[in-house]
Amino acid sequence: MKILVVFLALLFAAPSSVYEFKLKSIDGKDFSLKKYKGKKVLIVNTASKCGYTPQYTELQKLSDTYKDKLVVVGFPANNFGGQEPGTNEDIKTFCHDNFNVTFPMSGKVSVKGLDIDPLFQYLTTAENPDFTGEIKWNFEKFLIDENGKLIHRFRSKVTPMSAEITKYL
Repeated sequence: MKILVVFLALLFAAPSSVYEFKLKSIDGKDFSLKKYKGKKVLIVNTASKCGYTPQYTELQKLSDTYKDKLVVVGFPANNFGGQEPGTNEDIKTFCHDNFNVTFPMSGKVSVKGLDIDPLFQYLTTAENPDFTGEIKWNFEKFLIDENGKLIHRFRSKVTPMSAEITKYL
């Protein structure tokens, strides 16, 4: 009986870091954030037809400027006003052609609601000094430390190159 209880506790235990999630790239390949262990990671829910879409320019600049200690990862989502209606291929082409995006992008996910991606379920409930709860709009940002733990969360209006983010890099 004790073994069964321990097994069930391990099976249903809350994840301890972002490294525990299995993800799909925008190209449909399996990937894990574990490959970025030792660097900070900025996770951003993105959309191609949003007023904040120009933030792709600063996300790329942030990625280039801090490439030795930070990885930016975009997660396209269509949860807000249908602002990411395209396929993964459409999104990839849009990001490349309009913003020269070279940082990693996941396949399209849901960041809220009944079909929320498990990574975003974790991120929106994980303890951090800022706030928890549902994502309010596109381009919210989650700063992960070198060990896969959420250390800061930023709303959409905080731009990627702002001191609010770069002071942690």
